Amino acid sequence: MTYEHLDSDLINELLDNGRSSLRSLAEELDVSVTTVSNHLSDLEDEGVIEGYTPKVNYDAVGYDVTAVMQFKAEGNALPEITETLREHRQMISVYEVTGDYDVIAIGKFQDTDDMNDQIKTLITDPDINQSNTSIVLNAVSENEQFELETGEEN
Repeated sequence: MTYEHLDSDLINELLDNGRSSLRSLAEELDVSVTTVSNHLSDLEDEGVIEGYTPKVNYDAVGYDVTAVMQFKAEGNALPEITETLREHRQMISVYEVTGDYDVIAIGKFQDTDDMNDQIKTLITDPDINQSNTSIVLNAVSENEQFELETGEEN
């Protein structure tokens, strides 16, 4: 095998099964365990692979309300707002964005009362100028990752 696309192939294998052993990855990629280990270490050191975590089905553990919240920041308060949202344990994604709002946050809640309480706490922040919340009716696709192109035909 050529090593030209090894990093992409390694990442794609891990996307398929993040619990794969070095040995099984080496067999699948037709390289040595040492080669896989070295490339994996390099990818981790470079920040390409940031960790190995389980994919949690929040609905299955009682967090079946998803809300998409948009916030306008007051003045130069954007860093404070995003930090507050990032530290909030039920916010699974926080984005600074362009457009009518400055921040979009996605949160998971146990029910609408839980969501309502959390949102009311957040919007009392004087740095938040305006907010808009949408409740997700159906998550068609969520937390998906995609395979990297390797330049090889599949």
